[in-house]
Amino acid sequence: MKIDIPVKGMTCQHCVDKIEKFVGELEGVSYIEVDLDKQSVHVEFSAPASAEAIEEAILDAGYELG
Repeated sequence: MKIDIPVKGMTCQHCVDKIEKFVGELEGVSYIEVDLDKQSVHVEFSAPASAEAIEEAILDAGYELG
């Protein structure tokens, strides 16, 4: 599956790295692309990862869903 999640509060490479770390720790995530200009995160994944788990990981990293 593929999803694009709007994320508020990303401003720099540190933000990209942090989101990639938190989302990347989820089993089943195969690809992450963080776009600072569009303020979005594109994720490709399969079970056991879920859209809800990915959104929770972004929130846990300290960012808001937009």
